[in-house]
Amino acid sequence: MKLHPLSFRKSCWANTVDSMKRSDLLKRKVADYSIHSHERASSLVKKMGESGGFTAKNLALGAEALEGMLKEKDCTRILSFPADVVSTGLRGVLAQVVKHFDAIITTCGTLDHDLARAWGKGYFHGSFEIDDRNLHRMRLNRLGNVLVPNESYGEILEKRMNPILKELTLQKSEWGGRELIAEFGKRVKDENSILAQAHKHKVPIYVPGITDGAFGTNLLIFSQDSKLKVDLLMDERELSDLVFDSKKLGALMIGGGISKHHVIWWSQFKGGLDYAVYITTATQYDGSLSGARLEEAVSWGKVKEKARMATIDGDATVLLPLLLAYVYDFLLQP
Repeated sequence: MKLHPLSFRKSCWANTVDSMKRSDLLKRKVADYSIHSHERASSLVKKMGESGGFTAKNLALGAEALEGMLKEKDCTRILSFPADVVSTGLRGVLAQVVKHFDAIITTCGTLDHDLARAWGKGYFHGSFEIDDRNLHRMRLNRLGNVLVPNESYGEILEKRMNPILKELTLQKSEWGGRELIAEFGKRVKDENSILAQAHKHKVPIYVPGITDGAFGTNLLIFSQDSKLKVDLLMDERELSDLVFDSKKLGALMIGGGISKHHVIWWSQFKGGLDYAVYITTATQYDGSLSGARLEEAVSWGKVKEKARMATIDGDATVLLPLLLAYVYDFLLQP
């Protein structure tokens, strides 16, 4: 029998929703909304959730999951993010929110940018379309549409790190990565510094790829003429204790790569995350971890089947402030 096109669509839909009834799927209407003068960001995010469509709805779902995570007293909370956002003004937002988490997992570039911006003369507005050959001749590095002068990055790190490392090796020759990062955070006098705020609020920072950047290269160069050693497994033992001592686990993950993977990798040993919010710009169709939806992590046992979770597609420099504005209005104090 030849199927009528409408019949075909009905049969496909029936397979997709499995045993669900049509009436079960038609309980919540899409709601139009309007924006008012002086409207709070939290109010706008709630309205976006009622709008039913696309990233706006997922942003609201993420805000609700994050609120639940932060309300849960017995939840151990992990924040992860990559380095690129630390080159932008979002660094200040991340520094502000550090105190609401129990651990941070990030990349070596976060250490680079955070220290460079604390010690150097600043990063600058640029453009995605600037001629990079000319920038190279002017000793300017482009990170998206942010300009990073050589003297505000590698040069200042080498100049400022060596005296601190000399001081630290007088105390002992072998350090864990988290220990080293805390010592640097203690010495930074910048309220917008992630390292400084983490040290102030006793929040450990873990960088599993600590050699993958200027901070790590300076450790290597310094170690050639000193007895400095870095015990990377010390950090992993601490993360193991953090996970196994937890009653529940939650994570706010910005971007993918090693920082995201290290969060979900350790979470699987505790049965998976109970709360998970993930912001990404990557596509899932190349099989990358950065593009993988949180639902994929469920299949690995890295996120629980009944976890409160949301994957939000988009730029964290736009989405994260909206998420945090929502929870600050309803839950937290800046």
